[in-house]
Amino acid sequence: MLHLTAPQAYLALLIAALPVCGWVCWTDLKFMKIPNRAVLALGAIFLVVGALTFPPVAFALRWINLPVVLAIGFLLNAIANVGAGDAKFAAAAAPFFAPVHLPLILPLFAAFLLGAFAAHRILRAVPAVRALTPDWVSWTRKDFPMGLALVGTFVAYLAIMAFPSLHGALFASTTM
Repeated sequence: MLHLTAPQAYLALLIAALPVCGWVCWTDLKFMKIPNRAVLALGAIFLVVGALTFPPVAFALRWINLPVVLAIGFLLNAIANVGAGDAKFAAAAAPFFAPVHLPLILPLFAAFLLGAFAAHRILRAVPAVRALTPDWVSWTRKDFPMGLALVGTFVAYLAIMAFPSLHGALFASTTM
């Protein structure tokens, strides 16, 4: 363990996860798919970086989030048509989140879901944007690439935790 502060640990996770997040956004927009390799890469990032940055007990307890979110995701896949890739990505991202921050995470996700949906629908109606990306499957599909909202929530959460000035007194004693 590297004995980092909580903000430093979250910053390390953010830096390590950003390339995978970009990959997920691109593949979800272009193909309406989140590759299993991206999900596995995100899990591997938490396995390595999380083990180096979080205290052992906190690191171990965070893994409980994964099967819980995966079960919820598969239930939503069955009853609400949420994509399986979205469910798997959310589950792989779950260990990065502290369960005590759920009061922040849920409204953050709601905001990103609404914003990403609106932005996607507006941009797909712009001929110049469509001309730059004519082969993106998400432009013609009725469903929505929810990976955008999941990635936005994920990156915003890590940034908020990494930079205490972003969350001020809300989480004055940031927990791991």
